[in-house]
Amino acid sequence: MTIQALINARLLDPATHTDTLGGVLIEKGKILDWGAHIKKDALPDGAKVEDCKGYCLSPGLVDAHAYLCEPGKEHRETMATAGMAAAAGGVTTINAFPATEPVIDDPAIVEMVMRRAKNTCAVNVCITGALTKGLQGAEMAEFGLLAEAGAVAFSDGQFAIENINLMRRALAYSCMFERPVIVHAEDPGLAAGGVMTGGRTATFMGLKSVPTCAEAILVERDIRLVKMTGARWHAAHLSTKDALDTMRRAKNDGLNVTAGTAPHYHALNDLELGEYRTFARVSPPLREEDERLAVIEGIKDGTIDIISSQHLPQSADSKRVPFAQAKPGVIGLETMLPVSLRLYHNGDVDLLRLLYTMTVAPAKLLGLEAGALKKGAAADLTLFDTEKPWQVDGDRLLSKSKNTAFDGHLLQGLVVKTFVRGKAVFER
Repeated sequence: MTIQALINARLLDPATHTDTLGGVLIEKGKILDWGAHIKKDALPDGAKVEDCKGYCLSPGLVDAHAYLCEPGKEHRETMATAGMAAAAGGVTTINAFPATEPVIDDPAIVEMVMRRAKNTCAVNVCITGALTKGLQGAEMAEFGLLAEAGAVAFSDGQFAIENINLMRRALAYSCMFERPVIVHAEDPGLAAGGVMTGGRTATFMGLKSVPTCAEAILVERDIRLVKMTGARWHAAHLSTKDALDTMRRAKNDGLNVTAGTAPHYHALNDLELGEYRTFARVSPPLREEDERLAVIEGIKDGTIDIISSQHLPQSADSKRVPFAQAKPGVIGLETMLPVSLRLYHNGDVDLLRLLYTMTVAPAKLLGLEAGALKKGAAADLTLFDTEKPWQVDGDRLLSKSKNTAFDGHLLQGLVVKTFVRGKAVFER
């Protein structure tokens, strides 16, 4: 089989802190070799050469948190359309959450979804199984059977577990299967009925708000349970300074906890909702500017381990309604990297640190062999231009739903080509 040679690339490997001009050799879908020594004048005979023109070449991105909607909600997204959007965003592995119909709370459904993804999705898909049956927060799902079927984590997605005894048992039980529990960090009682963050903008708009302490209270509660049980625990999308301060203390205490956020929390604040823009309604809600800056600080100092898309497609009918009636959620597979590159261009985070949050860290959380340039590993790669300016047009994004919070925004940075197991699944 012909060897592929990707040369003249800015090689970026966060796992080894590598940032150098070089190339990658691919054979049979795997990385044969990589490094600064891979040059045009030192290639194997008969190699198929591709000049990367100095663009950045990194491990394919691992999106730790996305909703693919299939089965049961195909009017919002399918495996096929999600795969196309992911590939266009440089994402080569998606962790799919269990809010499908039926819910992924049974091993047979895990197997069915994985089989369907393999047959129809352009990128790799792994599965997070439900924490509770039907995502109802009343009875634990069968963790052992879900793990045996291939689930890499347990979560109720957008739903926080209100019953503290149930959460304690779930965390203790999860330890038997070495899988993380991923939580929506928002106290359900305090958040009930709220549609945006508490503050001046909510008062001006006359909308019911969610106090920022709703996040910190649930994080504090669960961290105490982690200390009791020794479980692996991940907060999916932190957005407030108080919650991040609690995470810092927990990490300093040596607890096995990690934190994530999404591009809309580090790039947008609640002023984005000023004209009742339902496409920017998310849960937890966009915060005030000081909280956004705290999220950036959390990424810089490592309190936040992972940036994920939080991709949640919603139909036009569920968004083109009065703000308080709109369903929360935005699409993000295609814009996760370009939006996050703002942190690099603004000088907040260096490029390797930024890529670490979207490659090495999510792969480590989910126990995946991904996110690094490594001989013998699958050739899942992302080629991107950090400088290319473009304007987001929601109608032209490849997701089936078009509910992006960044419609009309000017971004700098764009994916040029994406490889999965050495095969180009996207080329601009």
